[in-house]
Amino acid sequence: MRLKPGALLRFYSLCGILIQGSQGQFPLTQNVTVVEGGTANLTCRVDQNDNTSLQWSNPAQQTLYFDDKKALRDNRIELVRASWHELSISVSDVSLSDEGQYTCSLFTMPVKTSKAFLTVLGVPEKPQITGFTSPVMEGERMQLTCKTSGSKPAADIRWFKNDKEVKDVKYLKEEDANRKTFTVSSTMDFLADRNDDGAVISCRVDHESLNSTPQIAMQVLEIHYTPLVKIISSNSWPEEGQSIILTCESKGKPVPEPVLWTKDGGELPDPERMVVNGRVLSISFLNKTDNGTYRCEAKNPIGRNSTEYVLIVHDVFNTLLPTTVIPSLTTATVTTTVALTASTTTSATAISTRGTYLTNEAKGAEDAPDADTAIINAEGSQVNAEEKKEYFI
Repeated sequence: MRLKPGALLRFYSLCGILIQGSQGQFPLTQNVTVVEGGTANLTCRVDQNDNTSLQWSNPAQQTLYFDDKKALRDNRIELVRASWHELSISVSDVSLSDEGQYTCSLFTMPVKTSKAFLTVLGVPEKPQITGFTSPVMEGERMQLTCKTSGSKPAADIRWFKNDKEVKDVKYLKEEDANRKTFTVSSTMDFLADRNDDGAVISCRVDHESLNSTPQIAMQVLEIHYTPLVKIISSNSWPEEGQSIILTCESKGKPVPEPVLWTKDGGELPDPERMVVNGRVLSISFLNKTDNGTYRCEAKNPIGRNSTEYVLIVHDVFNTLLPTTVIPSLTTATVTTTVALTASTTTSATAISTRGTYLTNEAKGAEDAPDADTAIINAEGSQVNAEEKKEYFI
């Protein structure tokens, strides 16, 4: 059959439009990142397609799928969707060897391609802390190392003591034998201190494959140290006749043995009044013989320590002092104040006493040479002297 010139022209024009439509399209793909062991989805799309085939191939240029037909015998690779506008496949249980550049091809004339890079993240192994010993003696140097392998890219390691991050650490990164993953380690160096006893040391591994859930290794520090000793007194101003309780507080690890009390370098001189009950020393009916230096000593397998308390028993002032007569026209009250200066540990004490006296109105006081004689004369010669006398206690 022979076509007319007009019909032939229309046929060639239609073919040209179809060819031009296919040739003007490019397949669209996206890069994919997946964690090792996960599933990667590769999608290739074409907005307009005139029944032209689509194909996925791996980094080794092996065809995985041609339209809906599987080309590579790999049970991990499956078809998700196949149409004239899309070819999507999935790769399960992805390994590091699957990483690379995948190609989607649109079989036009010429063939058009689009690349999608598959990135596989290596998951770091659970970290381990080495160099840890327990218990540790106070003052010893500790060097702890945290290590993790298999990360891609290299993982980040951070140290914490309780909830506070430790910044002064060393970091080392090494490539593994497969030349794909890394082994990283970090070292923390410090001196053991009693304040660190019971502290939680943690090594935290951060990596993008862990979905914001870091891997953590922890160790609890146990520091042994000599006792710390302190004496607490129940009486800040002990006086004769009173009691006093001295408590010896001791803290150490291991727990200190029962404390030892001594006085002036020897045994307690009066066990009847000086009673020891555990860490407590009780002294009753204090007197000046109790003055001295009391020592409390505590020890544990690491060592011993002691502290001292100087006891000074103070006098009790209760003596009534002589009175002084002050001439007056009326009965009056007289107060005499005497300042007594004690030792360096006793402050000056003011004592007030009151006496009994007669005023100048009492007969016999006018001619007496002194106040005491005036009182005696008045009491001996005046009948109404009681009316002029006042008593003060």
